[in-house]
Amino acid sequence: MKTLNDDEIDVEGGKLEREREKTTRSNKTVKIHNQALLSGFAYCLSSCSMILVNKYVLSSYDFNAGISLMLYQNLVSVILVSLLSVFGLTTTEPLTWRLIKVWFPVNVIFVGMLVTSMFSLKYINVAMVTVLKNVTNVITAVGEMYLFSKHHDNKVWAALFLMIISAISGGITDLSFHAVGYTWQLINCFLTASYSLTLRRVMDTAKQATRSGHLNEFSMVLLNNTLSLPLGVILIFVFNEVDYLSRTPLLRIPTFWLVMTLSGFLGLAISFTSMWFLHQTGATTYSLVGSLNKIPLSIAGIFLFHVPTSLENSASILFGLVAGVFFAQAKMREKSQS
Repeated sequence: MKTLNDDEIDVEGGKLEREREKTTRSNKTVKIHNQALLSGFAYCLSSCSMILVNKYVLSSYDFNAGISLMLYQNLVSVILVSLLSVFGLTTTEPLTWRLIKVWFPVNVIFVGMLVTSMFSLKYINVAMVTVLKNVTNVITAVGEMYLFSKHHDNKVWAALFLMIISAISGGITDLSFHAVGYTWQLINCFLTASYSLTLRRVMDTAKQATRSGHLNEFSMVLLNNTLSLPLGVILIFVFNEVDYLSRTPLLRIPTFWLVMTLSGFLGLAISFTSMWFLHQTGATTYSLVGSLNKIPLSIAGIFLFHVPTSLENSASILFGLVAGVFFAQAKMREKSQS
């Protein structure tokens, strides 16, 4: 049996230590990569599922109460976040009157954004909704330029121009074109851009109105959804959905309630998975994946809901999706240079 002297033992020990370090680094790398991949998949699955489930409830069930659907989803989110906070799984800021007064204008835009999204999804197919949502990027970019004096480079403006072209050509070639649906979607784009731009101005003031001086994502979810409940009840009466709800037989179908509740869980799941994905990767990867996510969503929407389409319309949709990816890449490049 061979014996090792002290020098040989040191050498062998050093080799073993280096091998352990390599193995440890390899395991850490695999773990990080798996976390990023898993979180990205969860985010894509939840965001796609949310839109498809909403479309299913509004179109396949022919449910004509989009505000009520929004109200129920927000109620589910409030209950879930409150339970998570009670059991200590997350922390949320207490809803003080001072915080509510600061946040209320943002919440009005938030509710309008959700309601118009429901109305547009009732009449427009999923693929065209994803393309038309690109108009939001155009409005946001212009708003940033005038409100925050932010200048965009030529690649960003080129991508925005392509988005406008794709939206116009998509609408012209849309075989299931519905003027009411397109009107609601255009309003939704303005409200979504307004929400994004207003949120930036209100965030700092809202943080000062909290006891801790911070406002995490869960607190914003709880704040938005809680304040949306009384507004949603008022809108239900304004749009006379109470009469419809009293007459529709859908509310007596257990599977319908199951799908409705699922949509509420998915709404909160998007908040969870988006934060998880952002933590594992970064804002640039998150933005790019969000743009790429529209491609399978559009394809799934066309096939699941048997949307009549043509070669021209399909080309317009693809053109718009590619423009969205191009825009995300241009923004990433712009951010890295700033």
